[in-house]
Amino acid sequence: MGAGHAHKLYRQGHSPVHALPPHCKIAAALGFVVVVVSTPREAVWAFGVYAVLLGVVAAAARIPAGFVLRRLLIEIPFVAFALLMPFVVPGERTELLGVSLSVPGLWGAWNILAKGTLGVATSVLLASTTELRALLLGLQRLKLPPLMVQIASFMIRYGDVITDEMRRMSVARRSRGFDARGVRHWGVLAKSAGALFIRSYERGERVHLAMISRGYAGTMPVIDEVTAHRADWARAAALPLAALAVCLLGWTL
Repeated sequence: MGAGHAHKLYRQGHSPVHALPPHCKIAAALGFVVVVVSTPREAVWAFGVYAVLLGVVAAAARIPAGFVLRRLLIEIPFVAFALLMPFVVPGERTELLGVSLSVPGLWGAWNILAKGTLGVATSVLLASTTELRALLLGLQRLKLPPLMVQIASFMIRYGDVITDEMRRMSVARRSRGFDARGVRHWGVLAKSAGALFIRSYERGERVHLAMISRGYAGTMPVIDEVTAHRADWARAAALPLAALAVCLLGWTL
């Protein structure tokens, strides 16, 4: 799969978490998220334990808390939606600081905030300890459909190319005195979006022809094989297994 592609979420390091094979980390993250989602929302203490487990992983990976917290801001739209639920969900009402709130809405908001935050934090830790190229190799190792892996690979490789094309078009518009200030300028922006689509489509055709001329037959060559030993799987399984024990305890209490 070619050279690596750095991204803002990745944090260079040499910790035990960084050293784990990518497919082990992907499987562990997925297992942990599944356990978190399966936990009853009434087991409030369990979500605190999950947060501690993620904190242990972050400490082992030498990822600062501020690095993770800043990237959790991506879930702000979901937080805004969750905060509305106590006011709009019908059902039993309760008084909190003089405000009438829905009890089912409060539980729903807590459910979204707790599970969503833990899921986003898990993905942030995965991305911050695994390069994008390694993630693609891990997905391939986990037998994800090759077409999906290739689509993700091209998206990563050419995302910056499309962004640069958008920037050049924006500079060209501004150099000609254009400044979008209202609805009357939406037509120009729509035409720009159409031109960007055509340019991207044509670039994709040129890239595809170039790949075929170099022997592309529907599958991408794997330059290096990523392998995992039993010890690697055991270390990766520690997180989801610990979470599973907490989840089972939450269901029994």
